[in-house]
Amino acid sequence: MITKRIIPCLDVKNGRVVKGMNFTGLNDVSDPAELARKYSSAGADELVFYDITATHEGRKLFTDVLCAVASTVFIPLTVGGGINSTDDFDRVLKCGADKVSVNSGAIKDPSIISAAAKKYGSQCVVLSVDAKRVDGRYTVFSSGGRINTGMDALDWIKRGAASGAGEIVLNSIDTDGVKKGFDLEMLAAVCDTVDIPVIASGGAGSIGDFVTLFREVPGVDAGLAASVFHYGEIEIDNLKSALADSGIAVRRQTNV
Repeated sequence: MITKRIIPCLDVKNGRVVKGMNFTGLNDVSDPAELARKYSSAGADELVFYDITATHEGRKLFTDVLCAVASTVFIPLTVGGGINSTDDFDRVLKCGADKVSVNSGAIKDPSIISAAAKKYGSQCVVLSVDAKRVDGRYTVFSSGGRINTGMDALDWIKRGAASGAGEIVLNSIDTDGVKKGFDLEMLAAVCDTVDIPVIASGGAGSIGDFVTLFREVPGVDAGLAASVFHYGEIEIDNLKSALADSGIAVRRQTNV
């Protein structure tokens, strides 16, 4: 049985981890390297690092902060923010990333997906999609949720998978930071669209929300969250115990 993954997310701005609601109202949380070390020791399966203003500010990702984070963790690390070329892939991989997440850069130049997959392998390419309901359909937003692209999210995700993306992160802007549960409807639609791993992001507020996610949308491979982990509202070990008790396969730490 394939285990479900639990993934904390570090949204980094100006070298600090921040968190908001519906992609707005960002509040300072902590030092990214300190949090990364905590999650690596606490049993997280992977870690995601987003430089959330790199694209909007038209700059490269802050590699000094990334290197500090990468040096503290011993779990797979996915990195995104300001990824616009295979050179950007190369730069963050050399800083210690295991996978690279591309979002707005792929919207501007979709060929980056196939080029990166060919050069580094599909397992390295993560297509992150920020989506929101607009006029009754799932619509793609870029630049950290600032720009409505008008693109249909399901069509874009299908295209990304066909181009070589090895994984999809679906960020529901509608549920982001609200803590009332994952966007099950949108996630189910995405899982029905592609046959590559799908990571759910946006909306976790309790352990029960993760249980509901994996029960109601079994095609989802992982649950990603930020503030509930950052503020200690959910401890990863307690979450995994509850998932296991609910019959959901998870990887547990072993004491040597």
